[in-house]
Amino acid sequence: MKSYRKELFFTVPTRRAFINITPQVEKCLAESTIKEGLALINAMHITASVFINDDEAGLHHDYELWLERLAPHEPVSQYRHNVGEDNADAHMKRQVMGREAVVAVTDGRLDFGTWERIFYGEFDGRRQKRVLVKIIGE
Repeated sequence: MKSYRKELFFTVPTRRAFINITPQVEKCLAESTIKEGLALINAMHITASVFINDDEAGLHHDYELWLERLAPHEPVSQYRHNVGEDNADAHMKRQVMGREAVVAVTDGRLDFGTWERIFYGEFDGRRQKRVLVKIIGE
């Protein structure tokens, strides 16, 4: 069995964003030369997420509104975590959206369902963060 590991780095200029990272993960898969196995993609920061869904602007807008209703950023004083910080909501948004995605690798390709893409979700941006891509298989 082979193993491949690479870190992807993102610096989002805004507080929140959803970035389609499927092309970067597909590049990693090609570099790995693995044809059958699994790809793990996970956010290596506690205020960011990786998830799989549709790359559709309306859905991303709906996520933004839904997440803000679930864990509003302001007032920052509503969160005990925010003593000296202002990102408690980002931790909660990450918890809801998830830490990682696992995708089957079949015949050297990510084995997606219709419309599925991999996204990096940023909830407390404006600094560099990383995503781990780990691919194992033959």
